[in-house]
Amino acid sequence: MSCRRQSTETFGSKQWLIFYHESMKETAHKVRDLMGGTGTLSELVWNRFNDGFPNLQINKDDAQRLEKFYGTCLIVSFHTPEVIFEQLSLLYALPRLRARNFRIILPWFSTGTMERVEQVGQIATANSLARMLSCCPHGPGGPATIVIFDIHALQEQFYFSDSVLVELKSAVWLLKERLMELKIENPDEEIAIAFPDDGAHKRFKSKFKDMPHIICAKVRNGDVRFVSIKEGEPKGRHVIIVDDLVQSGGTLLECAKPLMDMGATKVSCFVTHGVFPKESWKKFVGNDLIHKFWLTDSIPTTCSQIKDQAPFEVLSLAPLISNYLAGLAED
Repeated sequence: MSCRRQSTETFGSKQWLIFYHESMKETAHKVRDLMGGTGTLSELVWNRFNDGFPNLQINKDDAQRLEKFYGTCLIVSFHTPEVIFEQLSLLYALPRLRARNFRIILPWFSTGTMERVEQVGQIATANSLARMLSCCPHGPGGPATIVIFDIHALQEQFYFSDSVLVELKSAVWLLKERLMELKIENPDEEIAIAFPDDGAHKRFKSKFKDMPHIICAKVRNGDVRFVSIKEGEPKGRHVIIVDDLVQSGGTLLECAKPLMDMGATKVSCFVTHGVFPKESWKKFVGNDLIHKFWLTDSIPTTCSQIKDQAPFEVLSLAPLISNYLAGLAED
C-alpha cells in the first residue's frame, strides 16, 4: 500500500481530534493535512511555572467537545526525561475528559534498549516506562491504545498491563516506498538489503521478501572484534543496511566497510529511530562510506540537528499515522 496522501473520500466521515507535544508539531500538522479534513488539531498551551513544573491548558472548547469526535489522538515524544512528566499529565487527563477511541502515538519507546536485567541490582527501565503508560485511565469506549513504531525488543509489548492495548507498527514501509522511487529513477540499479546481525534479519526479513538479503556478523579474533559478511552477495549492488535504531553509529560503519570491500556500488542506511547521543551523527557527514542515510522523524531533536545535512534524509511518519487513524493497513 502506498503511504502517499489519501483523499478525503478515503478517510470517510470519522473525525479525529489530534493533540500533540510541542516537539511533534511539524509531524502533527502533516498528519492533519494528509487526513483531508477529517483531522482537527487542538492547540495546547505548554507553559511552566516559575519552579519549572508544567502549567498545561487544553483549549476550553476542545475540552468540552471531546466526546463528539469519533476519536482522540495524542502524538507524544519521550525523547528526554525532562518532557515525559508533562506529557503523562495530558495523557492521563484526556480520557477523564471523555476522549473516545483514545490513541496514543508514541513513535519511539525511548527506554527500549534497557529491557532486561543481566545482574542483580539492574533496573529494566523499559518495564518502568511501560508501567507508567499502563496507568492511563479508561475513556467512554474502554482502554487507550498505545501505538509504537519498531520497538527495540518485541517482548516489551508484554511489559504493559491489561489496562491498555498495544499496537506495534513498522516504519520500513516508508523505506520501501522510497526504494520504489529510486527504482524508477535508476531502473538498472540492483538493490540488496543488509542486516547488521541475525536479530535484525529475523525481525525485518519478511518486509523485504522480494529483494536479495545480506547478513553481517560480529567476529572476534583474539582481542580484536570486527564485522564480516556472513551471508549474501553485495558485489555490483546498492546495499541498504536496515535496523530499528542507531546510537553511536559504529556498527553501521563497521558493516559498510566490508560491504564496499566486497564490491557494493553504494552503501546506504535506514533506521526508524536516530538516537545519536552526543551528536554522534556527525561521523556520517562527509563520510565516503555512506551514500544515503534515511531515518524517520520519531525523535524530533535529532531531526532538528541533521536538517539539511547530507547524507541524511528524513522520512516522516505522518503518512503511516494518518493511514492508521483511517484504518488502513501498511501491507
